[in-house]
Amino acid sequence: MKAIAIDDEPIALNVVRALAAKVPFLDLRACFTDAFQALDYLQREEVDLLFVDINMPDISGLEFVSSLARKPLVVFTTAYAEHAVTGFELDAVDYLLKPFSLARFMKACNKARELWQLRTPTPAAPPSAPSHLFLKTGYEQVKVRFDEILYLEAAGNYITFVLVGRRLLARLTIQEGLDLLPPEQFTRVHRSFVVANDKVDKVERHQLSLGKAAVPVGASYQLLVQQRLLAPAPAAAPREEGGAGA
Repeated sequence: MKAIAIDDEPIALNVVRALAAKVPFLDLRACFTDAFQALDYLQREEVDLLFVDINMPDISGLEFVSSLARKPLVVFTTAYAEHAVTGFELDAVDYLLKPFSLARFMKACNKARELWQLRTPTPAAPPSAPSHLFLKTGYEQVKVRFDEILYLEAAGNYITFVLVGRRLLARLTIQEGLDLLPPEQFTRVHRSFVVANDKVDKVERHQLSLGKAAVPVGASYQLLVQQRLLAPAPAAAPREEGGAGA
């Protein structure tokens, strides 16, 4: 939590600074003896928690907090207990009566942290990429992991999913089957075939080898196969000129 402290007494600020250094989740960014300098800071910087004395010259801590358009969480610090009610009317997190101990300071910080966590939405975790699909074969929905697919072979409105150790037949067109797969992992290499990129062992002009299986490459898909399945060849090292007899 980013915090600042305001108190017209430097000794009081030193106490807050020393205690704040012992709170692991608190980042005390600045301390001010001048409330108007603190106001300028708040207009420029984002602050989560404000420690502010109530009795200050020119403007009281209560007036200072009331004047803020965008209020951080507030902990009032003062030597006068009679201001406590007014402080809580301003929705203060806590009210520390000077002199206060580390335990009391920590209690106020913990209360502030709980409120701050409620105010601060937790970023949603990015959705994880799916690792499988459910394939309708007959009356069943069969789970198929993407990493077990070797290739797809179409025949009319049916596709055979050729997997490691089994084959599954589904009523789908080749394009419908391709749409079920993560595009970065699979490539259409023929009007009737889709292959798993990482299962291809050898690339030839007119066919691909996937283990013991051979899959044809259509003439109109040869450029795509080159782009998707073949890594660029490393540049040849320049030959050194000269040598004996040069």
